[in-house]
Amino acid sequence: MVRREWHRLHLRFARNAVLDRLVDQTADDIRTRRALDQKPCLRGFAETSYRAKSWNTDRRACARIEATTKGLDIRFVVTSIETGSTEHIYETLYCARGQAENLIKLHKAQLASDRTSCRSPLANQMRLILHTAAYWLMLTVRDAIPRAHALATAEFNTIRLRLLKLGARVVEMASRVRLAFAAACPDAALIRHIATALMPTGP
Repeated sequence: MVRREWHRLHLRFARNAVLDRLVDQTADDIRTRRALDQKPCLRGFAETSYRAKSWNTDRRACARIEATTKGLDIRFVVTSIETGSTEHIYETLYCARGQAENLIKLHKAQLASDRTSCRSPLANQMRLILHTAAYWLMLTVRDAIPRAHALATAEFNTIRLRLLKLGARVVEMASRVRLAFAAACPDAALIRHIATALMPTGP
């Protein structure tokens, strides 16, 4: 059901003077309430019907309106989905689709999964499997980072530079492997937390 809704959902639509005018009253109300309550940010939603010159019918336009101290930020999503609230259309369907595209970009751009230039298709398939394994490992490491930490939403390149590409002294013992980092390692506590979180439970 979710895939079907995604298929019917149109992507973000560029702002124009007509769309801005259609949601101007709601946007002004959100901006005023933010100023009166002295909030740094206030978000609201609006819905209208819109028809571009090249379209043969009116379509549903969902607007996400965000008022901040720097002004208004309005984004529109035009969709053929008739049911569901405007907030659901934008935050649950549209943003989830965008997040999926971001993860694909991480897979391709930051883990080089599109480098399948070998002559043998089996070799290319094996490389893709290894890149996918690296993707899941990086995703697992990022999920182990506490939500309040700045790296919890970092891209893979940042995590690799901050947590993986580090110099350390490796001491192999009979029952464990000890890593000795430099005393000035800025993320030593985070690395210790991730190692503990990823440690398998059980006997």
